Amino acid sequence: MDRLALQEGRLECEQEASKYQEAAELLFTKLRQYEDKVHSQGLTFKKKMQQLKEEGNQLQQEKEALEKELEELERAQIVPKGLHKVEANLPERSVVFKGHVEEEKTEGTLSDTVAIQPQIRCPIPGGSALITFEDPEVARKIIAMGQHRVQLDEWTYVYVKAEPMTLILPSSVEISVTRSPRQILLSGLPSLSIPEDRLLDKLELFFSKRQNKGGEVERIERLSGSGHVALTFAEDGVAEHLVRRGQFQVPIGKETYTIKVSHRVSGEVCDLQFRPSACAQTVLLSGIPDVLCEELMREALEIHFQKPSKGGGEVEDVLYIPAGASAVAVFTEAKD
Repeated sequence: MDRLALQEGRLECEQEASKYQEAAELLFTKLRQYEDKVHSQGLTFKKKMQQLKEEGNQLQQEKEALEKELEELERAQIVPKGLHKVEANLPERSVVFKGHVEEEKTEGTLSDTVAIQPQIRCPIPGGSALITFEDPEVARKIIAMGQHRVQLDEWTYVYVKAEPMTLILPSSVEISVTRSPRQILLSGLPSLSIPEDRLLDKLELFFSKRQNKGGEVERIERLSGSGHVALTFAEDGVAEHLVRRGQFQVPIGKETYTIKVSHRVSGEVCDLQFRPSACAQTVLLSGIPDVLCEELMREALEIHFQKPSKGGGEVEDVLYIPAGASAVAVFTEAKD
């Protein structure tokens, strides 16, 4: 009896021990998994820290290089004292599209002069249209509606998207101005029938004479597009004396003409800032499929957007650019 009880007790102990063994193995497995996870996260963290450290070193090097370049520019005095900043907080100008367009050019040429005109040239891609309303409120209403269904005929219609016509306008400009100590500018030159080289020879001869407060002329050139002539003298002080006098009576042929003398000033744009500005009366229509010829599509758009029932109103002008083509629209200052 005691032997049987002992065997049963032994069996129970073995079963209990087996359970504890399984629980211990399970805990050991979970512990190993946890350690592997912690190790993997640690490696990832170290990798990220190393990457951040490398990026920090690179940024530090770039900062030092920029500071060095700034010091060199300051030492070289790249920006002279004649630096002027023109703020753009001038009276606001409202611009409107008046229907003038030009063919888009893939290659441009730089002009010798820079003229500031109240015109903004904006490229218009194919599959788009510009529509200008008399009332800015109609334009705002058309834009707010977003998408428009335009009926082309009894069975055909297209969907177009209305967006604001946003123009990029200059907000401020920094100009470096330099006055040459040896150069003068001659203006008020007459329009004569004599060849240009003869006119330049006469001017050079006149301003090289000492009795005319002149001096040796190194170079004389006609400035294209302005009608002015620039003279460069070999010595300092000559230009200053001539400018101080201001005007000279210069004999050319049988006549004597009054020629104005001034300093030759050159300027360079150092910094130009821009700001976006929405055109109040003009709306940009995009997503127009190429299903009608240019004239018929323009007429369909004009008819649709003149209807008050479609949210439209009186239309001043419509420009439609078919898909595959492009143009440059010219915006001018709106007149009250």
